[in-house]
Order: sequence, then C-alpha cells, then structure tokens
Amino acid sequence: MSASCCNHCHADDAARKLRDKTYRRVLWAVLAINAIMFAVEIGAGLASRSASLQADSLDFLGDAANYAISLFVVGMALQVRARASLIKALTMGVFGVWVIGVAGWNSYTGVTPQAYTMGVVGLSALIANAASFGLLWRFRDGDSNMRSAWICTRNDVMGNIAVMLAALGVFGTGTGWPDVIVAGVMGALALQGAAVVMRQALAELRPVQITPIA
Repeated sequence: MSASCCNHCHADDAARKLRDKTYRRVLWAVLAINAIMFAVEIGAGLASRSASLQADSLDFLGDAANYAISLFVVGMALQVRARASLIKALTMGVFGVWVIGVAGWNSYTGVTPQAYTMGVVGLSALIANAASFGLLWRFRDGDSNMRSAWICTRNDVMGNIAVMLAALGVFGTGTGWPDVIVAGVMGALALQGAAVVMRQALAELRPVQITPIA
C-alpha cells in the first residue's frame, strides 16, 4: 500500500516538474514575441504618429515584464517579487502618461496618423498575440500565475482589434480622432493597471503586524 502511494507521489512530482519545465519554455517563447513586438510597435507608432499603436506597444511591454517576472522571480521571497512589481507599475505608469500625452498632442495639433501603417502593424500584432494565445492555451486552467498570463494575452487580442478598428476609422474619416480615442482609453487602462499593481506591491512590502496573544 505504502509503496503504491510512494510511486503515485513520485509520478505526480515528475508530471509537475515536466509541466513546469514546459511552461518555462512557453514563457520564454511568449516573452520573446512580446519584446520583439514592443520594439516593432513603438517604432511604427512613432514613425506613423499613431498614438493607439504606441498604446498597444505598452501592452506588449507590460506582458513582457510579466513573463520576465514569472521566469526570474518565481520562488523568491515575497518582498523581492513586490519590488519587481513596483518597477513594472512605475514603467506602466510612465508609458500610460506618455501615451495620453501623445494622444492629447495629436488632438491639439490635428495630426492624422498613417492608417495603412496602423493597419499592417496592428494585424502583425494580432498574429503575434494569437500565437502567444495558442502557446498558453494548455495552461489556461492552471494556477493563478498561469491563468493570469493567458487572460492577459486574451485581452491583448481585443486591444489589437481595437487598433485595427481605429485604423479603419482614420482611413474612413480622414481624421485622427479614432486613433486618439482608442489611445486615450488604452492609456487610461494602463494607468489604472499600474495603480492596482502598485497598491498590491506596497501592501506586500508592509511589515506583518503580529497581534500578541493575551
């Protein structure tokens, strides 16, 4: 009986280690995809003067930071992970303010971004996120870390579709307002996400109050 239980435990441990190893490989793959697409989108966003492309690049940066933290900080002390989350929150906040600033400036100056570039790069971003979505699909029912990575990528697909709709709006109206609106919404969501992450990280950094036993 005990031998059977031991064999069962060893089999579970082996399966968990294999799953973790596979997950790490997937994380490395989606990390590379997101880092490359961040560089592509931020460059295209600046070149085409599209605020929504710059906003979408923020999602790629945030996801890349998420995957990097999962790879390098997992298993470490809570305070180490919390400090890493603070850095991520600050980065998200800076880019969120930047994107809103670019959207406001484009609105003020009447800049009309290049709809063709927006559409092509937006489609490329959609394909990249679809690939990440497929890689993470098998881990969608895993622990909170695995599930959050999958949900993040799923939401990014919707963001890519929004950028493509903005490109169609710019092409159809001949104005930059669709781009400004999408960028403003995405920038505001980035600021909200940064605030949530920062509050949780600061809470985790606070010393635990131990109530004395009477």
